[in-house]
Amino acid sequence: MTPGAPAAAAPTTAAPTAVGSAGAPLLEVRDLAKRFPIRRGVFSRISGWVRAVDGVSLSISAGETLALVGESGSGKTTTGRCILRLLEPTAGEVRFEGVDLLALPPREMRRMRRRIQVIFQDPYGSLNPRMRVGTIVREPLEIHRVGRSRAERDAMVARLLERVGLDPAMMRRFPHEFSGGQRQRIGVARALALRPRLIVADEPVSALDVSVQAQVINLLIDLQEELGVAYLFIAHDLALVERIADRVAVMYMGKIVETASTDEIFRNPIHPYTRALLQAIPVPDPGLVRERAVIRGDLPSPASPPSGCRFHTRCPVAVEACPRVEPPLVEVAPGHWAACHLAPGPAGAGAR
Repeated sequence: MTPGAPAAAAPTTAAPTAVGSAGAPLLEVRDLAKRFPIRRGVFSRISGWVRAVDGVSLSISAGETLALVGESGSGKTTTGRCILRLLEPTAGEVRFEGVDLLALPPREMRRMRRRIQVIFQDPYGSLNPRMRVGTIVREPLEIHRVGRSRAERDAMVARLLERVGLDPAMMRRFPHEFSGGQRQRIGVARALALRPRLIVADEPVSALDVSVQAQVINLLIDLQEELGVAYLFIAHDLALVERIADRVAVMYMGKIVETASTDEIFRNPIHPYTRALLQAIPVPDPGLVRERAVIRGDLPSPASPPSGCRFHTRCPVAVEACPRVEPPLVEVAPGHWAACHLAPGPAGAGAR
């Protein structure tokens, strides 16, 4: 825990677990919190805290894709980086294959990174422009001493490039000689080099053209079917999420507000924020008119979140209880969890 940081709030209900999981999940996150200090004045004294992630719980089974969605500033990327320990969480628990990652010393965490990899959002900024592509993809193999010789590692790199649809002859080229889609394929090859069980994909196609997005998404799906890798797929485009995800967790101002299977989320969204996100998806038919939920105003400051339900300041259906009482995340149907006073079941009891 960060010194001086406020303690994370205690959970009010059991956290949702992976739908259809057999035994323990591959990744289990409990009450994850990350707060950044606000410093002011000549002496940079701490005057407050930005609550970027506030009590997030989620789980992922082996070979499953969980999509973490929400608008910019909701805390999705920070959640992914805390799971990877690229940022140290303020509080919470991250268990991977039953091991608490947050309790591992640096040497043990480095070994565990063979099992968890990341695909970054920016295919232009995530590759070292001074390194050749072969060196970029080979670097994880060298760091973790995979392969007995340089020739053996080069052969591995060639197979990885072929697997993601690139010519192994491109190994000697530099990143600037590739298109955005090709660069992201290089990032995928690098992530796969150590044969991880989990990949955190942080908006991996948001910087790409629509046609290239489809190619990369299809590649990720094919690799999952071939290798059995699990994905935490961070995104804001729900049209893409519908294509790749098994389950969806909707995030707003550092909190999970709804989670369910992808089919259930698209067929029966419960939280008003989820409905608004779904209704914002563009419709290809210009003659089709559909109802849209209007979200008023901008995202509040995470340094001073609203009381009660954090969405109530923008919610089109807010009730009297919303600004006073924070709704817990409860199971409103098998495998379907929501945090809304208007939800059926325990969350909605007495809220009207």
